Amino acid sequence: MLKIFFAFALALTAFLPRNAVAQENITVFAAASLKEAMDRASAAFKEKSGADIAVSLASSSVLARQIEAGAPADIFISADQEWMDWVAARDLIRNESRRLVAGNELVIVAAKPVADGTGPDQILSQGRFAMGDPTHVPAGLYAKAALTSLGLWDEVEDNAVFGENVRVALELARRGEVNAAIVYGSDQLAARELLRIYTFPAESHPPVVYPAAATTNAKPEAEAFLDFLSGDEGQKIFRDLGFAQPPL
Repeated sequence: MLKIFFAFALALTAFLPRNAVAQENITVFAAASLKEAMDRASAAFKEKSGADIAVSLASSSVLARQIEAGAPADIFISADQEWMDWVAARDLIRNESRRLVAGNELVIVAAKPVADGTGPDQILSQGRFAMGDPTHVPAGLYAKAALTSLGLWDEVEDNAVFGENVRVALELARRGEVNAAIVYGSDQLAARELLRIYTFPAESHPPVVYPAAATTNAKPEAEAFLDFLSGDEGQKIFRDLGFAQPPL
C-alpha cells in the first residue's frame, strides 16, 4: 500500500506547474553588513523567480564555522577573501561558483561632526571607539590593518571596544556608548543619524570585497541567486545602498 501511495504521489507531481514542484527556500549565510542589500535582493529575486530566500546574518567568521559544523546553507557571502578561502580549503563551497559581488570603503562614523582635516589620530585618541574584533571579524581585520599602516594602532588600541560583527560596532556608536566607530561606508548609509567623519585611504588596508559562493551541497537554485546578485539588477541594489563596484 505504501509503494502505491508513493507511486501515485510521484505521478501527480508530473502534472503540476514547473514552479509548483518544489520551490524550496534558498538559505543564504551573509556578512552582517549586507542586511539591507539582502533584504532588497531577496524580495526582488522572489518576485522574479518565485523562490524564497532565507538569510542568516552574522560575522563572516561565525558563519564560516557554522557551515563547517554542518549548518544547511546554500550560499555563503563573506566580507573578506580570508574566510571564503577558509571554507574553500575545507571543500565546503563549489569553487566554480565563487565570484565577487560587491566592494566597500572603510570609514569612521560619529554622531557629531569634526573640523575639516581632522585625522584618525585625533578622532580615535579622544575616548572610546568601536570596531569589529580584529582576531576574526573582517571589519576589525581591515581596521587594524589600516591603523597599523598609518602608524596608529599601538597609540589607539586601548581605546577600542571590539564588537562581534560590524553592526555591533555601528550600534554602539548609534547609542552613544562610544565616540566613534570604524565601519563600512554602506553601514553609515544604514544609520543616517551618524556622520562619516573620515574615510581611510584605500591603500591603507586590503580591498574590502564580498566574495560569494554556493556551498558544496547547495540546491540548484542557489547559483541562480548568485547570478542575480552579479547581474545588473543585483549590482544596482548594491550601488544604491552605498557599496562599491567589485574589482574585476
